[in-house]
Amino acid sequence: MPNTATQPSFIPRETPRSSVAPQRQKGLADLLALISIVLLVASIALAVGVFLYKGYLDSSVASKIKQLESAKKAFEPSLIHELTRLDDRMRSASTVLGGHLAPTAFLRMLERVTVVSIAYTSLNFEAVDMQNMSIKMNGVAGSVNAIALQADLFAKGSMVTSPIFSNINREADGIRFDLSALINPIAINYAQIISGATTKDASLPELDIPVLSAPATSDTEQNSDLQ
Repeated sequence: MPNTATQPSFIPRETPRSSVAPQRQKGLADLLALISIVLLVASIALAVGVFLYKGYLDSSVASKIKQLESAKKAFEPSLIHELTRLDDRMRSASTVLGGHLAPTAFLRMLERVTVVSIAYTSLNFEAVDMQNMSIKMNGVAGSVNAIALQADLFAKGSMVTSPIFSNINREADGIRFDLSALINPIAINYAQIISGATTKDASLPELDIPVLSAPATSDTEQNSDLQ
Protein backbone atom coordinates (compact mmCIF):
# COMPACT_ATOMS: atom_id res chain seq x y z
CA MET A 1 0.00 0.00 0.00
CA PRO A 2 1.25 3.34 -0.78
CA ASN A 3 2.17 5.55 2.21
CA THR A 4 -0.50 8.19 2.43
CA ALA A 5 0.82 9.89 5.64
CA THR A 6 1.11 13.61 5.40
CA GLN A 7 4.58 14.77 4.84
CA PRO A 8 5.83 17.42 7.18
CA SER A 9 6.32 20.89 5.56
CA PHE A 10 8.94 23.39 6.51
CA ILE A 11 6.94 26.40 5.08
CA PRO A 12 5.34 28.30 7.96
CA ARG A 13 1.63 28.38 7.80
CA GLU A 14 -0.23 31.75 8.00
CA THR A 15 -1.69 32.21 11.46
CA PRO A 16 -5.18 33.72 11.67
CA ARG A 17 -5.23 37.48 12.56
CA SER A 18 -6.55 38.42 15.99
CA SER A 19 -9.84 40.40 16.08
CA VAL A 20 -9.11 42.06 19.51
CA ALA A 21 -7.69 45.34 18.13
CA PRO A 22 -10.63 46.12 15.82
CA GLN A 23 -13.02 45.41 18.65
CA ARG A 24 -11.17 47.84 20.93
CA GLN A 25 -11.20 50.58 18.27
CA LYS A 26 -14.89 50.05 17.70
CA GLY A 27 -15.61 50.28 21.47
CA LEU A 28 -13.60 53.55 21.75
CA ALA A 29 -15.44 55.05 18.78
CA ASP A 30 -18.78 54.11 20.34
CA LEU A 31 -17.74 55.75 23.63
CA LEU A 32 -16.70 58.96 21.89
CA ALA A 33 -19.93 59.01 19.96
CA LEU A 34 -21.88 58.55 23.19
CA ILE A 35 -20.00 61.38 24.90
CA SER A 36 -20.61 63.65 21.91
CA ILE A 37 -24.32 62.89 22.00
CA VAL A 38 -24.47 63.59 25.75
CA LEU A 39 -22.64 66.92 25.34
CA LEU A 40 -24.92 67.88 22.46
CA VAL A 41 -28.02 67.10 24.47
CA ALA A 42 -26.65 69.01 27.48
CA SER A 43 -25.83 72.04 25.30
CA ILE A 44 -29.30 72.04 23.80
CA ALA A 45 -30.88 71.71 27.25
CA LEU A 46 -28.73 74.57 28.61
CA ALA A 47 -29.60 76.82 25.66
CA VAL A 48 -33.30 76.09 26.14
CA GLY A 49 -32.97 76.83 29.88
CA VAL A 50 -31.22 80.16 29.23
CA PHE A 51 -33.87 81.14 26.71
CA LEU A 52 -36.69 80.28 29.12
CA TYR A 53 -34.99 82.11 32.02
CA LYS A 54 -34.50 85.21 29.85
CA GLY A 55 -38.18 85.11 28.97
CA TYR A 56 -39.04 84.80 32.68
CA LEU A 57 -36.86 87.80 33.54
CA ASP A 58 -38.39 89.89 30.78
CA SER A 59 -41.90 89.08 31.95
CA SER A 60 -40.94 89.77 35.58
CA VAL A 61 -39.45 93.18 34.70
CA ALA A 62 -42.54 94.09 32.68
CA SER A 63 -44.73 93.09 35.62
CA LYS A 64 -42.71 95.20 38.06
CA ILE A 65 -42.90 98.20 35.71
CA LYS A 66 -46.67 97.87 35.56
CA GLN A 67 -46.83 97.69 39.35
CA LEU A 68 -44.70 100.84 39.68
CA GLU A 69 -46.87 102.67 37.19
CA SER A 70 -49.99 101.63 39.11
CA ALA A 71 -48.44 102.76 42.41
CA LYS A 72 -47.40 106.07 40.86
CA LYS A 73 -50.92 106.72 39.64
CA ALA A 74 -52.31 105.79 43.05
CA PHE A 75 -50.12 108.43 44.77
CA GLU A 76 -51.21 111.23 42.44
CA PRO A 77 -48.09 112.74 40.77
CA SER A 78 -49.46 116.28 41.12
CA LEU A 79 -49.72 115.86 44.89
CA ILE A 80 -46.22 114.42 45.07
CA HIS A 81 -44.92 117.41 43.10
CA GLU A 82 -46.61 119.87 45.47
CA LEU A 83 -45.30 118.05 48.54
CA THR A 84 -41.80 118.07 47.09
CA ARG A 85 -41.99 121.83 46.50
CA LEU A 86 -43.28 122.34 50.05
CA ASP A 87 -40.40 120.27 51.44
CA ASP A 88 -37.87 122.34 49.48
CA ARG A 89 -39.38 125.56 50.81
CA MET A 90 -39.34 124.30 54.38
CA ARG A 91 -35.70 123.28 54.04
CA SER A 92 -34.83 126.72 52.65
CA ALA A 93 -36.73 128.42 55.48
CA SER A 94 -34.93 126.26 58.03
CA THR A 95 -31.57 127.26 56.54
CA VAL A 96 -32.47 130.95 56.62
CA LEU A 97 -33.82 130.67 60.16
CA GLY A 98 -30.69 128.85 61.31
CA GLY A 99 -28.55 131.80 60.21
CA HIS A 100 -30.90 134.57 61.39
CA LEU A 101 -29.66 136.79 64.21
CA ALA A 102 -31.71 138.53 66.88
CA PRO A 103 -29.84 141.71 67.98
CA THR A 104 -32.80 142.57 70.21
CA ALA A 105 -31.66 139.73 72.47
CA PHE A 106 -28.45 141.68 73.10
CA LEU A 107 -30.43 144.82 73.92
CA ARG A 108 -32.61 142.92 76.39
CA MET A 109 -29.52 141.44 78.02
CA LEU A 110 -27.94 144.89 78.24
CA GLU A 111 -31.10 146.25 79.88
CA ARG A 112 -31.05 143.50 82.49
CA VAL A 113 -27.38 143.57 83.52
CA THR A 114 -26.56 147.27 83.33
CA VAL A 115 -25.66 148.64 86.75
CA VAL A 116 -28.04 151.35 88.00
CA SER A 117 -25.34 154.04 88.14
CA ILE A 118 -24.14 153.40 84.56
CA ALA A 119 -25.60 154.94 81.41
CA TYR A 120 -24.50 154.29 77.84
CA THR A 121 -24.33 157.23 75.47
CA SER A 122 -23.53 155.40 72.20
CA LEU A 123 -23.62 151.91 70.74
CA ASN A 124 -21.94 150.62 67.59
CA PHE A 125 -22.76 147.02 66.60
CA GLU A 126 -20.38 145.59 63.99
CA ALA A 127 -20.86 142.25 62.21
CA VAL A 128 -18.10 141.26 59.78
CA ASP A 129 -19.84 137.91 59.26
CA MET A 130 -22.04 135.49 61.16
CA GLN A 131 -19.16 134.40 63.39
CA ASN A 132 -17.39 137.71 63.99
CA MET A 133 -19.44 140.36 65.76
CA SER A 134 -18.38 143.07 68.16
CA ILE A 135 -19.69 146.14 69.96
CA LYS A 136 -18.20 149.52 70.81
CA MET A 137 -19.92 151.65 73.41
CA ASN A 138 -19.37 154.88 75.28
CA GLY A 139 -20.82 155.46 78.72
CA VAL A 140 -20.73 157.30 81.98
CA ALA A 141 -20.63 155.76 85.45
CA GLY A 142 -21.13 157.07 88.94
CA SER A 143 -17.85 155.55 90.16
CA VAL A 144 -14.97 153.32 89.21
CA ASN A 145 -16.47 150.59 91.39
CA ALA A 146 -19.59 150.61 89.19
CA ILE A 147 -17.42 150.03 86.11
CA ALA A 148 -15.67 147.14 87.85
CA LEU A 149 -19.04 145.63 88.80
CA GLN A 150 -20.29 145.99 85.23
CA ALA A 151 -17.19 144.25 83.87
CA ASP A 152 -17.78 141.39 86.31
CA LEU A 153 -21.41 141.01 85.23
CA PHE A 154 -20.42 140.87 81.55
CA ALA A 155 -17.75 138.26 82.32
CA LYS A 156 -20.28 136.04 84.12
CA GLY A 157 -22.71 136.12 81.20
CA SER A 158 -22.49 134.16 77.96
CA MET A 159 -23.42 136.79 75.40
CA VAL A 160 -20.64 139.37 75.81
CA THR A 161 -17.08 138.04 75.73
CA SER A 162 -13.72 139.74 76.28
CA PRO A 163 -15.15 143.06 77.55
CA ILE A 164 -12.50 145.80 77.70
CA PHE A 165 -13.11 149.12 79.49
CA SER A 166 -10.71 151.84 78.39
CA ASN A 167 -10.25 155.65 78.41
CA ILE A 168 -11.63 155.88 81.93
CA ASN A 169 -11.68 159.59 82.85
CA ARG A 170 -13.41 161.54 85.57
CA GLU A 171 -15.48 164.44 84.24
CA ALA A 172 -18.09 166.77 85.63
CA ASP A 173 -21.02 164.44 84.95
CA GLY A 174 -19.25 161.26 86.15
CA ILE A 175 -16.67 158.69 85.09
CA ARG A 176 -16.49 158.51 81.31
CA PHE A 177 -15.36 155.25 79.68
CA ASP A 178 -15.20 153.33 76.41
CA LEU A 179 -16.25 149.70 76.11
CA SER A 180 -15.35 147.18 73.42
CA ALA A 181 -16.33 143.51 73.45
CA LEU A 182 -17.10 140.51 71.28
CA ILE A 183 -20.56 138.99 70.86
CA ASN A 184 -21.16 135.27 71.11
CA PRO A 185 -23.03 134.46 67.84
CA ILE A 186 -24.79 131.45 69.36
CA ALA A 187 -26.27 133.61 72.12
CA ILE A 188 -28.11 135.82 69.61
CA ASN A 189 -28.97 133.11 67.09
CA TYR A 190 -32.74 133.23 66.62
CA ALA A 191 -33.17 129.47 66.30
CA GLN A 192 -31.16 128.85 69.47
CA ILE A 193 -33.19 131.45 71.37
CA ILE A 194 -36.48 129.93 70.20
CA SER A 195 -35.26 126.45 71.11
CA GLY A 196 -34.18 127.58 74.58
CA ALA A 197 -37.45 129.36 75.23
CA THR A 198 -39.51 126.38 74.03
CA THR A 199 -37.53 123.96 76.16
CA LYS A 200 -37.96 126.08 79.26
CA ASP A 201 -41.64 126.95 78.92
CA ALA A 202 -43.63 126.72 75.70
CA SER A 203 -46.36 128.97 77.14
CA LEU A 204 -44.12 132.03 77.56
CA PRO A 205 -45.27 134.85 75.28
CA GLU A 206 -41.77 136.35 75.11
CA LEU A 207 -38.26 135.01 74.85
CA ASP A 208 -36.36 134.53 78.07
CA ILE A 209 -32.65 135.31 77.83
CA PRO A 210 -30.82 133.49 80.64
CA VAL A 211 -28.29 136.21 81.58
CA LEU A 212 -27.19 137.06 85.12
CA SER A 213 -28.87 140.19 86.45
CA ALA A 214 -27.07 142.84 88.44
CA PRO A 215 -27.32 142.40 92.22
CA ALA A 216 -29.54 144.80 94.07
CA THR A 217 -27.74 147.63 95.88
CA SER A 218 -28.83 149.61 98.88
CA ASP A 219 -29.63 153.30 98.76
CA THR A 220 -26.41 154.06 100.62
CA GLU A 221 -24.30 152.24 98.00
CA GLN A 222 -26.12 153.96 95.12
CA ASN A 223 -25.54 157.39 96.66
CA SER A 224 -21.87 156.60 97.20
CA ASP A 225 -21.52 155.59 93.54
CA LEU A 226 -23.03 158.83 92.37
CA GLN A 227 -20.68 160.92 94.53
